[in-house]
Amino acid sequence: MSTGELLNIEPLELKFPFELKKQISCCLQLSNKTVHHVAFKVKTTNPKKYCVRPNTGIVLARSTCDIIVTMQAQKEAPPDMQCKDKFLLQAVKVEGATSKDFSLVMFNKEAGHVVEECKLRVVYVSPPQPPSPVQEGSEEGSSPRGSVSDNGNISAAELSLSTRSFANRLEPQEKSSEAKALISKLTEEKNNAIQQTNKLRQELELLRRDCNKNRGGVSFLFVIFIGLLGIILGYLMKKK
Repeated sequence: MSTGELLNIEPLELKFPFELKKQISCCLQLSNKTVHHVAFKVKTTNPKKYCVRPNTGIVLARSTCDIIVTMQAQKEAPPDMQCKDKFLLQAVKVEGATSKDFSLVMFNKEAGHVVEECKLRVVYVSPPQPPSPVQEGSEEGSSPRGSVSDNGNISAAELSLSTRSFANRLEPQEKSSEAKALISKLTEEKNNAIQQTNKLRQELELLRRDCNKNRGGVSFLFVIFIGLLGIILGYLMKKK
């Protein structure tokens, strides 16, 4: 802050967060602590680059006035982010607060007017950077990977883990279903084989009776049936 006899000026440096191809503004506040009205005028070494609103005016006694300084969009950044532009603020005591009491002639020192002056420099600063994302588990007390977030959503890792767990629970059930189906099929085949065996035994018994009636001993057909019965019984024993 600059404390003059007429005006207090804050700040003394016009700081612009420099960004290419973007208009940037900053605020300058004038405070009149006297009992007199004070006229002011703002000049700059580069008027095409800056827009000052208002650039002239009157600060009433014991009041303040805000000035907005806007830098036009720049196509190139200056070397080392250094700026040589400067502003000059002039202040002079006036009797009234109307347009009739204001004249640019009153800022002419050569005419014998008492003019208070304050030089302001321009400073470029880096624009504020967005906060970087915090890595999971990097801070104490942070949520572990796969936990439920603050908004109640489940993370991708948790969802993947749940899916695998569900699939693992389903896999034994699927295997159990396949085993049950296989057992049922084997049981059905066993019952069919038993039925076939019983049928062959009945036919064998009939053949024996026929042989006894004929008294011809054991016939060739009887031997064939005996062989078939042995093959079937062997097949059933292997399946068990």
